[in-house]
Amino acid sequence: QVQLVESGGGLVQPGGSLRLSCAVSGVRFSIANMGWYRRAPGKQRDLVATISRGGSTNYANNVMDRFTISRDNAKNTVYLQMNNLKPEDTAVYYCNARVVLSGLNSWGPGTQVTVSS
Repeated sequence: QVQLVESGGGLVQPGGSLRLSCAVSGVRFSIANMGWYRRAPGKQRDLVATISRGGSTNYANNVMDRFTISRDNAKNTVYLQMNNLKPEDTAVYYCNARVVLSGLNSWGPGTQVTVSS
């Protein structure tokens, strides 16, 4: 059974930093394409960043140059380093794992990030 567990969320002041982690089990992590998404209050869930099985990255325009996605295949973990956080980054952040060949598309329960002074 595939399981994704996010951690690292919390309350931070504008301009601060947080690092989110997503521990993955039940799937061969090295072949999974991983992503971070977020849902702000009253809005749809949006892409934040993705990292392919080969390490290629993609970012939403509004987080480029502030956020960095990375993965550690030895630890079955994907990270999201978030710097210079803004109030508009406040959202529940979700980890996603996809494996094209098997059709896997799995989500974690989410972690709350609140940016406020």
